[in-house]
Amino acid sequence: MKLLILFGFVACTLCLISAQQTTKDSIIPYKKAAMFSTCLPGSGQIYNSMHTNGRKNAFWKVPLIAVGLGGTTFLLIQNQRIVKDIKSEYTLRQEGIMGDPKWVDYDDQALVSLYEQYARLRDLSILGIGAVYALQILDAAVEAHFLSFDVSKDLSIRVSPSFSNYRSFGFTAQLKLR
Repeated sequence: MKLLILFGFVACTLCLISAQQTTKDSIIPYKKAAMFSTCLPGSGQIYNSMHTNGRKNAFWKVPLIAVGLGGTTFLLIQNQRIVKDIKSEYTLRQEGIMGDPKWVDYDDQALVSLYEQYARLRDLSILGIGAVYALQILDAAVEAHFLSFDVSKDLSIRVSPSFSNYRSFGFTAQLKLR
């Protein structure tokens, strides 16, 4: 957990330092959206919504990001508590002291098995937090990149049959841009 907090602090510090070294117009929008999402999850989506001239609203993604990060963090905390409880129970049993009554039904081997299971779930929760965090940064950058994507009526595609040496049959596709 301390490593995660340290990573977040370093990421925010680097974002602020890099933002101070460049002028406002020199940052590419998708890099700026990714930078915002790195510093504060969901802020890149808000940035994209505010700079689209009413074409796209990504505000609805912010609660999903919060639920994803909150849910995986909740699972991480719960699994870590159970791992600590099982470890303390096992340590007490090795000293000959009977610990918490909720673990009385399990023998030492079952406690070791439960410890390994919940430690694995804890590790998967950490990976889940990282995955949600990385996906929301990627989403903000991709959406900002596509905000300037040109979809005009001047685009056309034409598909026609083609023959090659009168022996093989195929299709030819021509894409006209403007």
